[in-house]
Amino acid sequence: MATKIRLKRIGRRNRPFYRLVIMDARNRRDGAAIEEVGWYNPTAKDEMYSLKEDRILYWLQEGAQPTDTAHDIFRTAGLAHKWHLMKQGLDEIAVEKEMKKWALEREDVLERRRQRAEAKVAEKKAASGKKAAETAAEADKTAEPDAKVSAKEAPAETKDVEPKEEDAEDAAEVDESEEDSATEEEDVQADGVTEEETADESADEKEEPKEEDAEDAAEVDESEEDSATEEEDVQADKSTVEKELEKNKSGKKGSKKTAKKNGKKTDDK
Repeated sequence: MATKIRLKRIGRRNRPFYRLVIMDARNRRDGAAIEEVGWYNPTAKDEMYSLKEDRILYWLQEGAQPTDTAHDIFRTAGLAHKWHLMKQGLDEIAVEKEMKKWALEREDVLERRRQRAEAKVAEKKAASGKKAAETAAEADKTAEPDAKVSAKEAPAETKDVEPKEEDAEDAAEVDESEEDSATEEEDVQADGVTEEETADESADEKEEPKEEDAEDAAEVDESEEDSATEEEDVQADKSTVEKELEKNKSGKKGSKKTAKKNGKKTDDK
């Protein structure tokens, strides 16, 4: 009967757990087992397997063939090396000595592996740190031109900043030039104001007549008024004379008419 040393799965979904069994090669994976010789837990971190070395060596001597996964477990546990030494015909003392050497070598191998893993983790951290630094530097570089543009558009107020000597001299010269320009503008404005005032005064002088001219104008006005009153009086006298003449004429006519009437009447009588 061909026997195999292989894994039999048990456990729930997403939580695998295997039993190391001796089974007929014709049976299915989860079929009936002849004997259980250990277990294997791939999800564990500390203790991942447990083996019955005496029974496994017995079945190996009987001709049982381990599967690839079972052989990997034997190799990590050192059982595969021990079986190799036994097949070479070494006695038990020599096998034990060789197994001690293998254990020491195995510790060195595990230590090197641990160091390599730590070095890889450190390299990953350093690479991530470099990437973060590069991204920060790029962000700073992109932020600097933006800050310059914003500073040109709206210069920030300087607070408690001590300027250099050259900057202070330049600022003093600029202030002096500004003061000179301001004084020149004030002088120009003052000249303009004085010119306007002089122009107004000259206009007022031109508009205001002298005293003599005013007196002559007053006399002329009085003479004109007197002549006007005289003309009015003359016109009034003329009108009164004309009215009297008209009255006299009308009176003469009326007397003539009355006389004629009275004469007729007297004749008739």
